[in-house]
Amino acid sequence: MVSFLIRRLIMMLLTMLVASFVVFAVSELTPGSVARKSLGPFATQQQVDILTERLKANDPLLIRYGRWLGVLTGVLADPLQDPASGLNFTDPRGRRYFGNFGYSTLYKLPVNDVIWDRLGHTAILAGLAFALIVPLSIVVGVLSGLKEGGALDRILSVVSITFTSVPEFASGVFLVTGFVILWPVLPGTSPMDASGGWSVPSQLVLPVAVLVIYDFGYVARMIRVSMIEVMEKPYIRTAILKGLSPRQVIFGHALRNAMIAPFTVLLLQLNFLISGVVVTELVFAYPGFGRMLLEASLFGDISTVEAATLVTVAVAIVTQFLGDLGYMALNPRIRVA
Repeated sequence: MVSFLIRRLIMMLLTMLVASFVVFAVSELTPGSVARKSLGPFATQQQVDILTERLKANDPLLIRYGRWLGVLTGVLADPLQDPASGLNFTDPRGRRYFGNFGYSTLYKLPVNDVIWDRLGHTAILAGLAFALIVPLSIVVGVLSGLKEGGALDRILSVVSITFTSVPEFASGVFLVTGFVILWPVLPGTSPMDASGGWSVPSQLVLPVAVLVIYDFGYVARMIRVSMIEVMEKPYIRTAILKGLSPRQVIFGHALRNAMIAPFTVLLLQLNFLISGVVVTELVFAYPGFGRMLLEASLFGDISTVEAATLVTVAVAIVTQFLGDLGYMALNPRIRVA
């Protein structure tokens, strides 16, 4: 077990290293001056020339990547904060610290002052949605799987497919029309600020509802298929013939084995809920991570885009690691192997 964890941690670090190089290389090799992309479109040519010299932007790619990685890990001081550059970029954490993603030209702040605040907002949204998606999907999937081909299965399947087929922006518009315009009981925007007269919890209702409506049907269908397959196994028939109650058969034998396959699907929803909720955040003006990434990409804020991409990769790696641990917990054969 310990050796497995060590191997996985080493692989995670290597994956992050490779991902960081790819992100840096793509950012550096896109058309345009490195200094211009770092400073933004409104910087003067004098500032661009100063930063080009300070960054030594004409050096080979691997050397520039090494310096960028050194600043990111806190080994090297951030050249953007050098007083001699005249750029007046300052970070309250200092010029050298671990996790220095640079300066955001869009928000006029250090990237760390922007990205973690937005990521926290998205984590709240994702956590609430995930807490509703998991039990709802399990209940719907199990009921459909136990009543395969029956009226309940057909009804739940139609509901799941219909909700999953409706795009996020469409369900958002429907909910806003119903609960903001026709029946004004909820706010139409979610700025996470109670100064507008609406409490923060009330601002989260519609965005969370959109994510749950869009996502739970897909997960429920996966659980349904797995449940049907498990209920046809010989050990389930043996448990029934031994006189076990339906509750004992389902919760003691079927459900745990049926969740092995959909476990990956559930964890993939975390990646979607962190980085794939751009549409929902735009519809409700929610100050989240996905919206920040879109705005930074459109503006050309290269430092914020690099940081957000690395955070997204890190979330994917961590969820994959949690998936491995989950498989080991659900399936003793994998744990023993």
